[in-house]
Amino acid sequence: MQQSKLQIIRKACFTAAPWKNGGGITHEAIRVPATGDPFRWRVSVAHIDVSGPFSEFADYNRKMVLLQGAGIELRFGGGAKQMLRQVGDLIEFDGAASAYCELLQGPCVDLNLMVMKADSVAVRVERFIESLAIGAAHDETTLIFPIDRGCTADIAAEKSVSLEPWDLAMLSHGAGYLRRPAASDSTATTVFLATLKLMSGE
Repeated sequence: MQQSKLQIIRKACFTAAPWKNGGGITHEAIRVPATGDPFRWRVSVAHIDVSGPFSEFADYNRKMVLLQGAGIELRFGGGAKQMLRQVGDLIEFDGAASAYCELLQGPCVDLNLMVMKADSVAVRVERFIESLAIGAAHDETTLIFPIDRGCTADIAAEKSVSLEPWDLAMLSHGAGYLRRPAASDSTATTVFLATLKLMSGE
């Protein structure tokens, strides 16, 4: 039986890189594989200082969560629009779509998950007061990204690990809980969760 594994990538270890179209800076938390193109999937935090077009990633499905700022509006070819207005808001779109980002009231920061269309990913944003169950099957990896407050990950066969906002944790082959610190107030903690299942082989 495969043992559970919890890998932590701290916010301070993210690697800065220019956008594909040169329009901004993103900070990569992880890219799989670590070097070269194409990648299978990538998690990054993008700083958007001015309105402008997004880079095209035709082979990928994209997931975005607002981390900081007053919000953005994405305008797609054909007239479709999607908006991120509050921290924790989540949108999903095809990386092949022509997308223009309009900042609503100044610079923003967002979390980006890009996954090859050949693979499967389910994403959600959860808010919890005391604890939240998390898990990953034997062929899955669950990404855990606290957005606004720290929390502790308690995983079977693993030591408890403290996560600060914008740290990335990756759980494979296991289950457990996210818990708030004992002294925390009653305000909910917001966390982004994504479960990856690679369909076309490792």
